Amino acid sequence: MNRPAAPRAAGVLLHPTSLPGRFGVGDLGPGADAFLEWAARAGQTLWQVLPLSPTGPGDSPYGGTSAFAGNPLLISPEILVEEGLLEETALDAAPSAASAEKADFDATGRWKDRALRVSFQRSRENPALSAAMRAFAESPDQRHWLPDWTLFAALKRRFGGLPWSGWEEPLAFREGEAIAAARAELAEEIAYQEYVQFLFFHQWERVRRAARARGIALFGDIPIYLAMDSADVWAHPDLFQLDAERRPLAVSGVPPDYFSETGQLWGNPLYAWDRIAQDGFAWWIARLRANLRLVDLLRLDHFRGFAGYWAVPTGAKTAMEGEWRPGPGLALFRAAEEALGRPLPLVAEDLGVITEDVRRLLADSALPGMRVLQFAFSEEESEHRPHRYDPQCVVYTGTHDNDTARGWFAAADAEERSRALDYLGGDGAEIHWDLLRAAYASVAERAIAPLQDVLGLGSAARMNNPAKPGGNWGWRAREDALDPAAAQRLHRLARLTGRA
Repeated sequence: MNRPAAPRAAGVLLHPTSLPGRFGVGDLGPGADAFLEWAARAGQTLWQVLPLSPTGPGDSPYGGTSAFAGNPLLISPEILVEEGLLEETALDAAPSAASAEKADFDATGRWKDRALRVSFQRSRENPALSAAMRAFAESPDQRHWLPDWTLFAALKRRFGGLPWSGWEEPLAFREGEAIAAARAELAEEIAYQEYVQFLFFHQWERVRRAARARGIALFGDIPIYLAMDSADVWAHPDLFQLDAERRPLAVSGVPPDYFSETGQLWGNPLYAWDRIAQDGFAWWIARLRANLRLVDLLRLDHFRGFAGYWAVPTGAKTAMEGEWRPGPGLALFRAAEEALGRPLPLVAEDLGVITEDVRRLLADSALPGMRVLQFAFSEEESEHRPHRYDPQCVVYTGTHDNDTARGWFAAADAEERSRALDYLGGDGAEIHWDLLRAAYASVAERAIAPLQDVLGLGSAARMNNPAKPGGNWGWRAREDALDPAAAQRLHRLARLTGRA
């Protein structure tokens, strides 16, 4: 199937938690507005973010605890003050990180939960807001997931954060009487969790309007897998490969790759694709539809897992012990097209171990793939070199999993650096701009760079290192990061290459 050509565009990859601001974690308030204004001045028409779901231990957006809920950490207290839901003085107790370059997830999460609870009580004094919240909770867009999420979140609080597998068995196994009793007992906490989700979606829509007003489209990301300790695995165990005790029969990962000689052992439960297919992939289509209500374009993380996925035996020490198993293939995408229309506004993350079945699925689904310039020079005939691009692809200087451009070049061996300099034509002094120029000048319809590469930051600004189990996801832009000179230079490049 052919896909209509997309206009040439350029964008920046920056997760909202990395936005600058006065609190310990970036959020959807003034920092988002300032970034959008900077991006517009820089000639950018795309803002790419990582998954927006609530996170579990490790704070990874790719280990979400819900396929549908929004992350409460992203709610802006300053917007709550503007809307009369918090007193200005409440912000004085917030953990401050105005000059820090690392997010403080734990302290900020504890403080924000206290502030949100205060605002929840105040919201009950506002009849119009209460009516809007009821309409939100009763909407068909929310009814299919919100009751499960709010009960899950309420029970997590009751059990002190324990995974659902450690709850009392009648609740872990969702026995009818136990669930009904929990809903009655935790009605106040459930109402609070509904309020938090209302705020997230309300504030995200505000950001979306601000982006649209500046001609900027939002580019989201959907992880293929969910955390075992998620509302979806708890509420829909039949969708996953679990045993009678609801323990994973096998877990997710990938074989040895660019990032790790022993592969990556992610540990998520795997989908029971045969059962998911029986009702026409309804849960997956609902997930895609929900995410596409938030963004204009959506990246499918680990696309190759839809062709074939790596299954690692539960308890294995490394991912090397896994095996390939068939995924849902084209049937999922045909069902999604039938339900959501075509062409699907999706981008396939077709990186990693790419076999012929993955290439065939990409071609048959007519989705744009990805190319990453940091992968272009490690071998002589890399498909990541611009002269080999399919125009509909999305080119990146690097992704959230890569080192920064400067960090990559500093760590590359002499042969890789020589290939890069010969191809790019620079001397390496501004390798980040060399990569930006190559991306923007390429035939790829869309070109994306992490903000770290636009700013020329080193390895300390890396967002994630897949070979490193902890200490990821915390990078934040400094208050002075949104440099007008960088915006002007990026705008000129975008204009010269037909992307502004």
